Amino acid sequence: MDLIPAIRQSLSVCRPSLRAPTHHPIYVVPRLLAQHQHHQQARRNISTTSDTSRNVHSSNGGHAETTTSSGSHRPKRRMVLTQKQRDFLDSALRVNQAGELAATLIYAAQTPPVTRSHPHLRPLMKHMYDQEAGHLTTFNDLVAKHRVRPTAMYPIWEVAATTLGWATGIMGREAAMACTEAVETEIGTHYNDQVREILGWFEDARERGEEPDEELVELVDTLRRIRDEELEHLDHAVENDAKDARPYDPLVNVIRLGCRAAIQISQRV
Repeated sequence: MDLIPAIRQSLSVCRPSLRAPTHHPIYVVPRLLAQHQHHQQARRNISTTSDTSRNVHSSNGGHAETTTSSGSHRPKRRMVLTQKQRDFLDSALRVNQAGELAATLIYAAQTPPVTRSHPHLRPLMKHMYDQEAGHLTTFNDLVAKHRVRPTAMYPIWEVAATTLGWATGIMGREAAMACTEAVETEIGTHYNDQVREILGWFEDARERGEEPDEELVELVDTLRRIRDEELEHLDHAVENDAKDARPYDPLVNVIRLGCRAAIQISQRV
């Protein structure tokens, strides 16, 4: 038997099995390409959304804005005061002005007799008087700016405050400090009530989608500052033996009752 023809025949039979099959279509590469294109598009979408979010956040300064149906942004509406709220503010400024006038007159009348017997209290009395004078200037300016009618009781409060300051000063250091404790307790509480009332307006306004007026926010800050300074005077009074005044309870209770009555009258008259 001739070996060479036999080997050639054997190779010709085996060669087709060594080649890659050509009769089956190749779907692997198109499928991978489609998946790759899908992931690339998704990544581009996420990147675009993230950039847009950052741009909106940056342009808004990090604050949320109201979005209209058309997609445009507009600032929140400003808070508009009701007539009742305006009346409250007028009354508050009128009372505060009268109260600070009375406080300055009380300290002015107390200082000579108190510092004559206790010279070391002169810096403290001056410090408290200067703060009250600053408060009075603040409310004088606010009353003039907003055209609020001052109380008609001004002349009476001037006489009453001067008399109270002089009388407690003559009674001694302890009585003068007890007077300060009583007055500052009522005034501090009064300012705190005003702050809480206005903050309640702010909360209601935000629920309606309105932004509190900047001038009103500034007024709240002013009231807080003055309230804290009044309570500082209260602390000074207690530290300087206000509780040792004789008779302590009747003196303090009468003064506090007088302050509450003056507040109620000044709100209306």
